[in-house]
Parts: sequence; C-alpha cells; structure tokens
Amino acid sequence: MDLFDLNGNEQNAQPLAERMRANNLNDFIGQRHIVSEGSLLRRAISLDRLGSCIFWGPPGTGKTTLANIIAQTTHGEFIKLNAVQSGVADVKKAVEEAKNNLKMFGRRTYLMLDECHRFNKTQSDSLLPSIEQGTIIFIGSTTENPYASMTPAIVSRCRVFEFKRLSFEDIRGAMVKCLADKRRGLGEYCAEVAPEALDHIARTSGGDLRTAYNALELAVLTTPPQADGKIKVNLSDAEQSIQKKALSYNEDAFYDYLSAFCKSLRGSDSNAALYYAMRLIEGGCDPMIILRRLVVHSSEDVGMSDPNALVVTTSAMYAFEKIGYPEGLIPLSNAIIYVCEAPKSNSVINAMYPAQRDAREVRDDDGVPPYLKDNTFGDRATKSQSAKYKYPHDFPGGYVEQQYLPDKLKDKVYYVPSDYGFERTVKEIRKNKNKLK
Repeated sequence: MDLFDLNGNEQNAQPLAERMRANNLNDFIGQRHIVSEGSLLRRAISLDRLGSCIFWGPPGTGKTTLANIIAQTTHGEFIKLNAVQSGVADVKKAVEEAKNNLKMFGRRTYLMLDECHRFNKTQSDSLLPSIEQGTIIFIGSTTENPYASMTPAIVSRCRVFEFKRLSFEDIRGAMVKCLADKRRGLGEYCAEVAPEALDHIARTSGGDLRTAYNALELAVLTTPPQADGKIKVNLSDAEQSIQKKALSYNEDAFYDYLSAFCKSLRGSDSNAALYYAMRLIEGGCDPMIILRRLVVHSSEDVGMSDPNALVVTTSAMYAFEKIGYPEGLIPLSNAIIYVCEAPKSNSVINAMYPAQRDAREVRDDDGVPPYLKDNTFGDRATKSQSAKYKYPHDFPGGYVEQQYLPDKLKDKVYYVPSDYGFERTVKEIRKNKNKLK
C-alpha cells in the first residue's frame, strides 16, 4: 500500500462539479436530442463504433463529461489533451502512440481535445492525416462555432454534435440529487435548501450546470449551522452565492414584462420601452437579456429602414459588457430610445424566411450558374464558363444585369424595400440600376 496515496484527499479537494460528473449514459444529464435511447450517438458509443466528432456548445452542458463517458465505455485507448497547453509535439506523440496501439494490439485510440478551437492551422494540419487514415478517432470539445473557428479540413471529417443549454428542470433535479449524494455530493452536510433557493440557482445559472453546482456548494459550505446543527440555505444565501438577485416578480410576470418591452420597441414608444426595461432590471433581470432582445429587434423591426440601429445596439451591448452596472444602463437606454424612434420595417425578416425555406427545400442540383463557380482548380471547360462572368466594376455605375440565382429560383424576389427611412434610398438606387440595363 502506498503511504503517500492521496486519492481520497484529492477527490475531496475537487470542486463539486468535477465530483458529480456522470460516469455512464444513464446518469448523463440533458442533451436528450443526441443521447436519448436509440439515437445515433448513443448507438455508436454502445457499439464502440464512434467516428471522429466535435462536441460544440455552451460551458457546463456536458461536453467533457460525455467525452469521459466514451473513454470509460470504449475498449480503445484514450488520450486527453488541452489545446491551450498542447502543441504540435504533443499531437505527434499522441499519434505515434496511437499507431503503436493499432499495430501491436489492434486497439483504436481516441484523442480527446478540449478547447479544440484554440488549435491553429499548423497544429490542426499535424492531426489531419491521422484522422483521415483512421489512426486516431478525434473528439473535439469547444464552446465556439467550429464552422467559423476551426480548420475546415478538420470539421469536414467530423460529425458535429451541438449541445444545448440545460433546462431549468435538468439543473434543479441535478442539485436535488447532489444534496442527497453522500459519496460525491453534499449529502454528508445534511443541508436543507429552501425550494425557492434551488429555483433561483437553477433559473439564474444560464443553463450551465457547473455554475449551478459551484453556487450550491458555496451556499452550503458558507452557511453557518443553526442551533440544532442543521445547515439551512435560504433564498438570500442563494442570491449571494450566485451573485444574482432573485426576481421581484413571478415567472409569468417576467415574460409579460419582457413581451411588453418588445412590443413597445416595435410600437415606437420609447417611454414604455424604457419603463419596462428598468422594471425588469430593478426586479432582478440580467440586463444582457434586454440587450439581446434589442439587437434582434434592431434588425427585425427596424432593419434596412435604418441599418445604423444594429450598430447602436451591438455597441450598447459591448459597452455594457465592458462598463457593467450601473453606468452601462446609459448606453442601454440610448439604444432603446434609438430603436424606438427609428423608422420601422420588417422587410428583412420577410426576405429571410422565404429564402430560408427555399434553401431547405430546393437542394437537389439547385445549379449555381457556371460563370459564378470557383475556377481556381477547375478544368478547361470550367475556366471557359468562368470567362462569361461579368465583372460589375467594368460597367458604368458598377452594375451590370446578370443571373445570380440558380435556374430553379431565378425569378424569386426575397427582399422588397419599404417606403420608410433608408429603404426609400434603396428604392432610388434600384431605379437607377434599372436605367443602366
């Protein structure tokens, strides 16, 4: 026996979120859309036939936990790296180890890469041949959109599974189990947490189970026992542990206020919109919720009638993130007034939805016009077709009429400018273009 074995102490020193990680799919919390009974991912894991994949989603939603479950379920080897701390040398070492495992023992190697979006092109390229050849099975974990933040060559060889924020019920249920778990959780403290305290932590954790566990652990460990020795956590304790004030209204009223705020924006009533925004914030609502709605409405209800509305709202969001409360309320109020007073037009969403519908339905050989195709690596015929492309800047006014949509959609019109604000200018620009035909 090793007298210096500190495994027990090490486990006690681990944060609650780490101790409470699920060890199998049956205990895994959330993400039913990808791990429910009979799902592709669950079948692949149970049959040990998982291919290279990327887990993408917000923090605290189970990406690393699911990767660990795969490590414990599979009969292959498992190597874990973090993209922040690892370089090309670490990748090459892992690949060499994988080759030896496959050659000598016939065992596949899973390479789990946390924060995989942090890998640069050189690091990614060092991994690519091994993924292609099947030497390793790559499992990437990232909070960033892999289609935008990762090397396309890696993403195209992986199946991307999108993780969603956990529901209120998922998080509350996990905390209840944690309070009863004496081995890994907080059961040994025999703590009594008020239902409204659990509700508050679950609701304000933003779908992040790690945040909820951290807040619950802090509340239990810092609340002094009462005379009878019991630890009783109330709503005030929960508010302090997660550093967010409980709403001074019920959930139904919250959505009523938020709905009234959005409709006041659309209705151009800056007085009402300001009131409802402040009522929400004073009641405990995260101002970022209001700012996110503002950004959406700047395009949904103002849109092209004043494109500057989107600039103002995103700037207000950035300012609030950098300044914080309460000074950040000034740019927030500025953005609210701007969106309310701007001319209104819903032409953007009227254009977006039918384009989105056609993009989903007209897929089979929708036929990009030959002269619009990329001819960088094309054959002679492709290059010949590309020569038919009319470069707009070679023509008066920087415009020339030519077909851009596929043949099946060539007569479609998605965007129709309104008669309000900047869109009047858009109409004039279009009229001038028609004169150049």
